[in-house]
Amino acid sequence: MDMVIRAALPAEYAELGEITARAYLTDGHLDFNEADPYLDVLRDVAGRAARAEVLVAVREERLLGGVTFAAPGSPLADIAAPDEAEFRMLAVAHEARGQGAGEALVRACVERARSLEGVTGLVLSTQRSMAGAHRIYARLGFVRTPERDWAPIEGLTLLTYRLKL
Repeated sequence: MDMVIRAALPAEYAELGEITARAYLTDGHLDFNEADPYLDVLRDVAGRAARAEVLVAVREERLLGGVTFAAPGSPLADIAAPDEAEFRMLAVAHEARGQGAGEALVRACVERARSLEGVTGLVLSTQRSMAGAHRIYARLGFVRTPERDWAPIEGLTLLTYRLKL
């Protein structure tokens, strides 16, 4: 059966939050421990859904992963200019990796950004350690924008990418 990309349902928020937190925690992208307060942010899908669009990848009613899409003006956009959309917190469950869910979610963000009037680009921030995601971004035409790299906390510089639409 084919994968479906759609808006996350409230009944899926807890599971997606756990997938997202586990992806960051167990992949070692941040120096987290189970008490790290950022895990609460990653798990707060309901909070993101109230301020942006949360998309999920589903196959045979199984949640594979998700992403947060921030249209221009969204309070969840960290680096987007007024004419840009942004996506954040792309995560795929460990057991679902290698099945195309990550790329499908990014493609859905590209399509969503292209559908918005006046949006000229789609941007994102990522960590150096997220090499698998970097390959997806390059394959889809995103270009590194090192002049926009930033550090949300001391010692963590995020790399940025942009896709011209």
